[in-house]
Amino acid sequence: MRFFSRSPAYAVLAIIACAPLTTFAQKEAVSGSPKVLVVDREFTRPGRGGLTHEKAESAYVRALASARSPAHYFALTSLTGQSRSLFFTGYTSFAEWETENKSVEGNAMLAAALDRASVADAELLAQFDTSVWTRRDDLSLNATGLLGDRYIQMTQFIVRPGHLEEWNEMFKLIMQGYKKGVPAWHWTTYQQEFGSNNNAFVVMTPFRALTDVDQEHGSGSAFTEAMGEAGVKRVEELEAACIESEQTSLYLINPRMSYPADEWVKAEPDFWKPKPAGGKKNASHSAE
Repeated sequence: MRFFSRSPAYAVLAIIACAPLTTFAQKEAVSGSPKVLVVDREFTRPGRGGLTHEKAESAYVRALASARSPAHYFALTSLTGQSRSLFFTGYTSFAEWETENKSVEGNAMLAAALDRASVADAELLAQFDTSVWTRRDDLSLNATGLLGDRYIQMTQFIVRPGHLEEWNEMFKLIMQGYKKGVPAWHWTTYQQEFGSNNNAFVVMTPFRALTDVDQEHGSGSAFTEAMGEAGVKRVEELEAACIESEQTSLYLINPRMSYPADEWVKAEPDFWKPKPAGGKKNASHSAE
């Protein structure tokens, strides 16, 4: 279940042309993206994904909606790599995360409903984990809103121990290149605080359509020209020195497994309130 966490497939720049993951529950007015991001990650067993998983997940949504819980989140399903779903919940602080967890635990009926949903969901899963990430404003560029987007590209980087200084230098050089050569590009970067690796960073880029990916790929020459030969060479040197691994994955935003905030539903009711899996109507709630 998403106890208002779930963990992503990690990413670093691939060299970066990314857009932002933002405006979760509109909690961060300045940048639109949460300061603290809790991510639950579920890997489904073969043949247990798709509508089967969506039906199981709808039990969480019905329980939270019936309780009018403020614990909003949105779901992603993988289009590449292993079959998995990610559940993102954003907070302004760790204290807010704690307060929300206590509010759920203090509601006996809700806690029992979530426990029942977890038992049913577990039958479909091969693996589950949770990680917590914090936004790196110094490594993010032109962060904007998520509303209207349908896909998220995520590049995760694992930085070699003892090489964070080189990582920061490399990333900031890349940011300078995009500011000069492709100023419209934007992305949000998070660093893992709790989970498997505190040297993990994820760069998130929402897309309205996959044609945006074509546009992203076409921006490479402008970026290279802006960086110049010496700049590109320096980035390559730093990359070789500081990056242990990187992986880029593509996800589809899945409204049928999400519990979105009222603001999202009002902005895009046709997208955020689709017919639920199995044809049964979810418990009424303005933010379903």
